[in-house]
Amino acid sequence: MAGQASKQIDSKTLWGGKISPFSTSYGKLMMWFFLVSDALTFSGLLIAYGFTRHDYLGSWPIGEETFHSLPMLEGNYPLIYVALMTFILIISSVTMVLAVEAGHRMDKKSVTKWMIATIIGGAFFVSSQAWEWKHFIHGSNFGKVELADGSLAIVKGEFGDIENFTITQAGTHHQVGDVVTEDLKHEYTHAVAEGHVHNGMITLHDGSIAKISKQPNTDMTLIVKEYGGKYSIGAEITGAEAVDMYEEAVNSGEENRIIYGANMKQNEYGPQQYGQFFFFITGFHGFHVLSGVVINFIILLGVISGLYHKRGHYEMVEKGGLYWHFVDLVWVFVFTFFYLV
Repeated sequence: MAGQASKQIDSKTLWGGKISPFSTSYGKLMMWFFLVSDALTFSGLLIAYGFTRHDYLGSWPIGEETFHSLPMLEGNYPLIYVALMTFILIISSVTMVLAVEAGHRMDKKSVTKWMIATIIGGAFFVSSQAWEWKHFIHGSNFGKVELADGSLAIVKGEFGDIENFTITQAGTHHQVGDVVTEDLKHEYTHAVAEGHVHNGMITLHDGSIAKISKQPNTDMTLIVKEYGGKYSIGAEITGAEAVDMYEEAVNSGEENRIIYGANMKQNEYGPQQYGQFFFFITGFHGFHVLSGVVINFIILLGVISGLYHKRGHYEMVEKGGLYWHFVDLVWVFVFTFFYLV
């Protein structure tokens, strides 16, 4: 055994260009080089996010307070949908393993089946991330409110239904006495953010002024996230006091007293940097997943056509699997950094 371990291989045999010194193909070796470089890119982004969060003196957003919605359902479901997305993505990694294993056995039918399952899992994740982005951009029912002392607070509670707007002063599209019943929520939040709501009256996009008919908000809690002079970070304001303070901000007629959702300049959930990192890192990862779905679909077409079977191996499936497992592994770190820590 010692003789075999110390066996000398001449340079011509080792580096002659015909045989890989690592017994792997050129394609797989280049895939590993790509994955290592991509891992360094994601590492740099996550490290930068960690340093930014560490240096921030205010209250950083908490995952279960920010991501608590489910499609087509009202209520508070902290991290449930994100956990479902993560579970589906991990399962798609398992189906990819099964596709590679079937390829080693030259089982074309099984490779096709498991590749289809992998593509479906990836497509579900990408579409779910698109929905999450949409919800993150549009924001919650209440938004983030600036209190009278300058403190910034997020709001929890039951948002009262908006019934209608009754026009009291005509604009370019509405006449006095008209009752508006469509697109109420979007019109209301847009007007509140721009300071176009005052003493129960709203200025609509066409210049009309209308009386708001709305059910009262209930079970409200204001959680202070940035200190303004009176309330400490983390302080909770509840009951009638919370309702009065929130309604004062809504009806103040002041722009940006309430901020809805997130973009590259404003962020309901926390500091501006949080939204910027969220969009960039999750978007960069989402692009990788979308690319993986497209690559897997192209490979699937090759499997169905019998291309790899004719070659006598399914190495292309294995190379696609390396990329797919990497994408899944990166999401575990992104999920931990943004949603759990």
